[in-house]
Amino acid sequence: MRVPEGTPPDALSLASGVAGEGVLITGAGGAIGGAAARVFAAAGARLALTDLELGSLEATAAMLGSGAEAHLLRANLRDADGRAALLEDATAALGRIDSLVHAAAVIVRRAELGEVTEADWALQEEINLRATFFLARDVAERMVAGGEGGRIVLLTSQAWWTGGLEGSTVYAATKGGVVSLTRGFSRNYAPHGVLVNCVAPGAVDTPMLHEGSDAAKLEQLRASIPLRRFAEPEELASVILFLASDHARYISGATLNVTGGQLAY
Repeated sequence: MRVPEGTPPDALSLASGVAGEGVLITGAGGAIGGAAARVFAAAGARLALTDLELGSLEATAAMLGSGAEAHLLRANLRDADGRAALLEDATAALGRIDSLVHAAAVIVRRAELGEVTEADWALQEEINLRATFFLARDVAERMVAGGEGGRIVLLTSQAWWTGGLEGSTVYAATKGGVVSLTRGFSRNYAPHGVLVNCVAPGAVDTPMLHEGSDAAKLEQLRASIPLRRFAEPEELASVILFLASDHARYISGATLNVTGGQLAY
C-alpha cells in the first residue's frame, strides 16, 4: 500500500510499499529480469512476467518463493500487436499495472565496426529502443488514465556513457536512447504521478556478458572495475526495487549508475 503524498520521512517504514501491487517485468527469463522477479516477489508484489520463451519464464517462476503470484506471458516485444496483447493480458491478470520493469534487451557483438550489418542495427534498434518507447509510453498512458500514478524503471547500460566496446557501438547507441527516453518520459508523466527512472548496469555476471567475449577480454574488463569484480544480478534487482518503492518517491528522470565504481559522474 503506497503511503500518501506528504508523509513525513520519519513515518516511513522500511517496507518498500510494493506489497500487493501489480508489477510487469519484461525480460523476466533473463538474469537481471529474473532477479528482479525474485526481489519483487519477496517484497510481496503480484507479478506478470514476460519473455520470448515460455521455458525461461517457467525457470524464473520456479525460483520464486512459495505463495508468490506470477502470471507467465509469452510475448514478442518486437511486434506492435505482441506488445498490445501483452498489456491487455497483464492488465487482465493484475487488474492494474502499478510498476513496469523493462529489462528485455538484445546485443549483437561484432569484432569490428566494419562487420556490423543492417540486420544487426535493425534488431537492436527495434527491441532496445523502439519497443522500449512504445511499451513504456503505453503503460504510462494507462497509469495516467487510471489516476493513481505508477513507476516505470528502464534498463540502460554503462555503454550509454562509454560508447560500448568494439562492435557493440550499436547496442550502446540504443542504450543512450533509453536514457533520453527516460528523461523525456519523466518530464511528460511526472506531473501525473508516473515516475520514470533508469538503471545503468556495469559488468554483470550474466550470459550476455560472456557471449562473444574471451577470457582475456573479460579479465581486462574485471581489472578496470574499482571493486575488481562483476556484479551479481541481484545487485541490480535491489536498485530496481528501490526505484519502484516508496523510498524513491521524489526521484524521476534519473539514471542510476551501478558499475562498481567503473563510471563516476
